[in-house]
Amino acid sequence: MRRLALALVLAALFGGGWTTARSDDPVTVYAAASLAEALPRMAPAARFQLAGSNQLALQICQGAPADVFASASPIYTQQLFQEGLVERPRTFATNSLVLAVPRSNPAKISTVYDLAKRPKLKLVVAGAKVPVGLYTREVLKRLALLRVLRKAVSQEPDVKGIVGKLALGEADAGFVYATDVRASSGRLVAIALPRRSQPTIRYEVAVVRGSKNRAGAFELISDLLGTEGRRELARGGFGLP
Repeated sequence: MRRLALALVLAALFGGGWTTARSDDPVTVYAAASLAEALPRMAPAARFQLAGSNQLALQICQGAPADVFASASPIYTQQLFQEGLVERPRTFATNSLVLAVPRSNPAKISTVYDLAKRPKLKLVVAGAKVPVGLYTREVLKRLALLRVLRKAVSQEPDVKGIVGKLALGEADAGFVYATDVRASSGRLVAIALPRRSQPTIRYEVAVVRGSKNRAGAFELISDLLGTEGRRELARGGFGLP
């Protein structure tokens, strides 16, 4: 009952109305791929569509049946809010970017600057519109290393594609979130980036205005912002705003 009461408060704050759907109906969550471990642990009964936030935002624009949108960048939640497609977004987590290498580290990478020193390096990055790809380019620009993008052997549609290629030994290095290395079961090693290059990474969540289960959507967000949700996020290595 307390969770439902908090959900009612959130609904009032977000300016949304209610439908006749029961709050215990399955909620469909469109979530950034980097949330693939944390969110299902917090909401095991929900249905998840996991992909790059840019892809999910496009699908919601096209009428996809999402109840909740959780993005790895405010760009996409704010864009949908401006277009009237979601309720007001809320920040619920933070993250940091790292350079990841396979545990065997065949290219002997020890700092991000080594990327420019390895002529045969196989780098894997995300596409320019994917949040982790945007953050990667921001870091490389700050470090005057944008030229290393010429060594990219692929541009993945989400961060899990980068993790997969590194874990399988198909690339020597790639930029991922710190939480992805933590969730890799020891297959990847994180190399910290210089502090001055670290981007601000904020995750935002919003109820989709076309949701057929607004009660369940607001209740899920109340759980995410509550004690248990914050505990699960911290357990996964996410920062808490």
